[in-house]
Amino acid sequence: MEQEPRERQRKSYILMRSVYDIGVALFIIIIGIIMMFGDKLGIPALAEFVENRDPFLLKLFGSLCFLYGGFRLYRGIKRNY
Repeated sequence: MEQEPRERQRKSYILMRSVYDIGVALFIIIIGIIMMFGDKLGIPALAEFVENRDPFLLKLFGSLCFLYGGFRLYRGIKRNY
């Protein structure tokens, strides 16, 4: 009897954590896309933002966003908490 509520609580925690990780991963990957390809997306505000920054730092930060976003996505899909 005691095991059922705990198991349900654990499963809901895993689901919530997985959804959170996937959501954060998508957000971070989108930031990486903006940093790396903001000038080519055709949005004037992004192009202006990207043009005023150092290209090397934009590519570096975009790459780090892709790596960390990929890690969060993997962790959200794997569900090993």
